Amino acid sequence: MDIRKIDFHRKSVSRLQKETYKFSILIPSWNNMAYLKTCISSIRKNSRYEHQIIVHINDGSDGTKDWVKENIPDYTLSESNTGVCFAFNAAASLAVSDYLVLIDDDNYLLPDWDYWLWEEIQKIGHPYFAVSATKIEHKKTFNQCVIAPFDYGLTLDSFKEAKLLKTYKELQINDWNGSSWYPMAIHKHIWNLVGGMSVEYTPGMYSDPDFMMKLWKAGVRYYKGVSKSRCYHFMSQSVRRIKKNNGRKQFLLKWGMSNSTFRDYYLKMGGDFKGYLTEPEMNIKLKARLFRDKLKILFSF
Repeated sequence: MDIRKIDFHRKSVSRLQKETYKFSILIPSWNNMAYLKTCISSIRKNSRYEHQIIVHINDGSDGTKDWVKENIPDYTLSESNTGVCFAFNAAASLAVSDYLVLIDDDNYLLPDWDYWLWEEIQKIGHPYFAVSATKIEHKKTFNQCVIAPFDYGLTLDSFKEAKLLKTYKELQINDWNGSSWYPMAIHKHIWNLVGGMSVEYTPGMYSDPDFMMKLWKAGVRYYKGVSKSRCYHFMSQSVRRIKKNNGRKQFLLKWGMSNSTFRDYYLKMGGDFKGYLTEPEMNIKLKARLFRDKLKILFSF
């Protein structure tokens, strides 16, 4: 991996265009052209507002490089797979909007996804937030923040787009605590304040909870999943191909607690949204979890 060979390409934009863009959308992609094209098509088709789309091309030897050059004015490019941390950071450097949206390329954005995120941001009134869209997935997992199981296709070949567009509003979920999951909107000031994604997590496992912890340390307490803003997630088409870093251990050693402790006691991930979060009460249960985490740290050496 040669990170020195990341190239940056941004088409000059007028002041009017900058003011028109609601979001700068950051999309890393690693030889996943069919899903990337579907993701971008859904943004263009199903967004209420105009947005800047920025793609980071990892490798791109499957045709992604040529397609992006012809169809996306703003992109960054690495000749090999640099992982999502460098990818998001590189793409963010080209952003012209004050608001960033981080998206994985295996998502299909549903109508008015951007309207509901924008409405939420306007109500907050300050930049210290992380707000996420709500994903629909074809199978049930540990993730309590998604609508599942609702099978609209495991792959693009079996994708039931017409059925999804007709029925997605009928699926029930409340606004939820925790954000963390992409698509996620944040203010560029806060992105810059915490230094973007932490590249020591390359290729990227556990980089998202690490980012949430950095936001927490910076004073963010508004972590909300917006139920009306929705997308369909084909579930990690690229992650299956990478050699994963030991993000679980990295998070534990960096922050002195496990991701599960942070998720359950600080972000209160997956529960119904009830407003701003506060520092957790240091009760017996939390003390026990933190003691367990200290033992994990000890045994990790």
